[in-house]
Amino acid sequence: MEAASNRWYSGITRYQWLVLVIASLGWVFDVFEGQIFVASMNEAMPDLAPAEVRALNDKEQKGYIAFYNNVTFACFLLGGSLGGVLFGIISDRIGRKRAMAYTILIYSLFTFISALSLEWWHMAIFRFLVAMGVGGEWAVATALVAEVFPQRARAWSLGIFHASSVFGTYLAIAAGIFIIGNPMLDSEAYPTLKWRLGFVIGALPALLIIWIRLSLREPERWQRAKASADELTRRLGSFVELFSPDLRRRTIVGVVLAAVGLATFWGAHVYGKDLMRRDYIAQLLQQHPEATTEASQKQIVDDNENSIKRWEMLGMFLVTTGGGLGLVSFGPLAEWLGRRGAFLFFHLGGLAVALIAFQHVSGIETLFFVLPVFGFLTLGAHAGYAVYFPELFPTRLRGTGSGFCFNFGRLLAAPVLILKGLLQRQWGFSLEDAASLLSLLFLVGVVTLAWAPETKGHDLPE
Repeated sequence: MEAASNRWYSGITRYQWLVLVIASLGWVFDVFEGQIFVASMNEAMPDLAPAEVRALNDKEQKGYIAFYNNVTFACFLLGGSLGGVLFGIISDRIGRKRAMAYTILIYSLFTFISALSLEWWHMAIFRFLVAMGVGGEWAVATALVAEVFPQRARAWSLGIFHASSVFGTYLAIAAGIFIIGNPMLDSEAYPTLKWRLGFVIGALPALLIIWIRLSLREPERWQRAKASADELTRRLGSFVELFSPDLRRRTIVGVVLAAVGLATFWGAHVYGKDLMRRDYIAQLLQQHPEATTEASQKQIVDDNENSIKRWEMLGMFLVTTGGGLGLVSFGPLAEWLGRRGAFLFFHLGGLAVALIAFQHVSGIETLFFVLPVFGFLTLGAHAGYAVYFPELFPTRLRGTGSGFCFNFGRLLAAPVLILKGLLQRQWGFSLEDAASLLSLLFLVGVVTLAWAPETKGHDLPE
């Protein structure tokens, strides 16, 4: 009985579980809205490229498409940084419940509108707007879960919350297989129909708002902080206070850790799936030795578009599954090694596995084993942002601080992705070499930990 009572979930109330479920569902759909572009970019961007680019040879065209994709990723990061900071402040001022509903409405609406894109830069603008809701939802949900769960369960509950993101990626993978890669939806009259339908279903998460409005109440910590701020005439969600002498170092550490994680996620992690695509295409071409010209090889690829998509989505599934295990593992590792120790483990592991995967691994059979490990080590630290950032700031600044760290990190990561696009378009770097170069940013995270305060075993600051 004593051992059972010491388990992290012992004594957790039904309402606390409800908060975790609702926050996690918001994050699941949040991630789906981000990953649906990853699942469809190899189809959408060639269709949205200017006619003069589509007329280029295959190598030159790929360079431009890579540039468009990376600019779109950068816009997503910029939108996320603005939305995260903005809605973090809003949630500290008007409450977690209302702010979460607003963020879900925004990302659902603009994912749906993304289906109407006619040019590549339309997609980039819509992704910016989607990301405002995506970045905001994370900031609000992490503060909500951190404030509702007790200290002994906080790392576990926030780790589970962030790990729920894999289900959002699974939904994007399912859309990639059953919608974007579905031969039954091929249409000569509407050749772009499949990837557009993938974005249309992004409107469905808006239904979650009804549940939020009916089921959630504001955390008692936030209500006390609001009452105290009203009494002392202090402002909730004061952005300037994040850089006060007491909080400056914590804010900078959080921003750098997030920037490292987001730059390596969008610059390296999301391209793990393309290794499976690459090797399946190579296998196809080996089966057709008569295809010796670029045009004949391109025709083989075009003729096998749907099967290539399925193998690409298999690669995404393997990376995501490993990533989900990594996210779930951060909580217990953080309780064992401390917050700093868990970050160190994933940063060093992420660097090693990224260099191995992109530089030394080939062959579909090998990728079946490597990609889950790649996902585990390159993604696991992201759960740490949900665990660690709320522990750095007092209640009146928790949404503002968490949102600022995670999403200003997006802002710093955005130019890195534009650079990656230029490396591929202007200087002819392969995807593997460009991703390997960005994976070196994990070392920046390792160095930053020297200044990071350890928060294991501490209650949330009031």
